[in-house]
Amino acid sequence: MIDLPKDFLERMKGELGADYEDFLSGYARPAEKGVRANTLKLSTEDFEKLAPVELDGKTVWEKNGFYAKGESLGKTVYHAAGLYYVQEPSAMCAVPELEIKAGERVLDLCAAPGGKSTQIAQYMQGEGVLVANEIDFKRYTVLKSNIERFGVKNAAVTCQSPENLAAFYKNYFDKILVDAPCSGEGMFKKEEAAVREWSLKAVQACAARQAKILESAHEMLSGGGRLVYSTCTFAPEEDELQIENFLSLHPEYKLLKMKKLLPHKMRGEGHFCAVLQKTAGERAEDFRLKTVKADRKEFDEFKNGVIFADFKNVVKVGDGVYSVIDNFPAEFKAGVKIGEVKNGRFEPAHALAMSLKPNEFHGLEVNAETAVKYLRGLTFDCNEENGWRVVTFNRYPLGWCKAVNGVAKNHLPKGLRI
Repeated sequence: MIDLPKDFLERMKGELGADYEDFLSGYARPAEKGVRANTLKLSTEDFEKLAPVELDGKTVWEKNGFYAKGESLGKTVYHAAGLYYVQEPSAMCAVPELEIKAGERVLDLCAAPGGKSTQIAQYMQGEGVLVANEIDFKRYTVLKSNIERFGVKNAAVTCQSPENLAAFYKNYFDKILVDAPCSGEGMFKKEEAAVREWSLKAVQACAARQAKILESAHEMLSGGGRLVYSTCTFAPEEDELQIENFLSLHPEYKLLKMKKLLPHKMRGEGHFCAVLQKTAGERAEDFRLKTVKADRKEFDEFKNGVIFADFKNVVKVGDGVYSVIDNFPAEFKAGVKIGEVKNGRFEPAHALAMSLKPNEFHGLEVNAETAVKYLRGLTFDCNEENGWRVVTFNRYPLGWCKAVNGVAKNHLPKGLRI
C-alpha cells in the first residue's frame, strides 16, 4: 500500500471517525479509470459500439462518461482522432453542475490539461463562447492541443493570470468553473509526486492561492451567473472552509449545492464541488467590434475540392487565418485556426482537420496499420491526385497529408506524433 503522509492520515482519521478504516483500505485497490465520449464528433451510443478500450459501466455524474479498464487508455487511433478523453471518473462531476445553456459565455479559469474544458464544450455544442485559460505556458500548450483534438469551434484558449483576465472580463461570464489548483489528495494513488509534495504547509499555501483565484472569478461573473468551484482534494481548508470564507466576504452569493465525493463511498478517487449563484450585479454587454474585412482569397482557393463545410467570419490575424466567433474580438483568435498563408499559399492547420465531420471534406481513408504509421509521422503510398487530403480512420479525421506523385506526405504536427 502507498506510504501516506502521517499528518494526512491523522487529519482524515479525525474527520472520518468510524469510516476511517474503510477509507484507508481503498488505497490497497487500483485507482479507478474513466473515459468520456466526445459528442462533438459522435453519439455516446456510437462510441460504445466502437470503443477501443474496455468499458466497465457508466458514471453517475456524467451522461457521456464511462469507467474503463486497461493500461494506456490514451494510446489508440480513436484517441488521436479525438473521439474520447481519458478522465478520472469522479472529476466528471463538476461540469454538469454549471447547467450550461445554448449561447452562454463560459469560463474555465484553471483549465489545463483540458478535461473539464472539453467537457464544457460538449455541453455548449458550438454555441456561445468558451474561454479556457491556463497560467502556465507548458500546460497551456497541452490544453490547446486537447481543445483542437476535440474539434471545439467556439473556444478562446488563453495563457493569463486570473487577475489579468479579471481586468478585461468584468461581469462578462454567465458561468465560471474554478477547478482550483490544490494539494491533490485525490491523486495519491495515481501520482507519486502528489504524495511526495504534500504537507500541511502546502495545503495552507493552496488555500491562500485558491482564495485569490475565487476573487478574480467573482469579478468576472455576471449578475445571476453560476460559479462552480471544485478540487481533487479532501482538505477542509481547500474545500468547505474555502467556500465558507468566500460566502462571508460576498453575501450576494447563494450556496446552491455542495458535495464531497469520497473514494470509499463511490467509484472514483474523490472530488469536491460547490455550486454558487451570484444574486446581484450587472452583465457586461457584448464586445463592440471593429468591422473586420474578410480576406479569404487564399483559403477559398485551397478549399475548392478539399473542404465542403462552410466557414463564417474568416479573417486574417497576422499570417494566420481563422474562423472566429460572433461578438468576440478577432485578435483573440476565438474559434478555429484554419491555416496560415506562407509565400502566398495557404497551408491548412491541424485544428481545421480535427474540426471537420464526415461529409465535410475530401478524405483519404486508411486502415489501422497505415493509421499508426501516419501517427508516427511517416509517409505512405496513396492513389490520390496531387493535393491536400484529410487522413481518416473509419471516416474520423486524424490530420493532414499532401498527396505528391503517389506518396502521402505527412503533415501531422511533430508534437503530436507517437
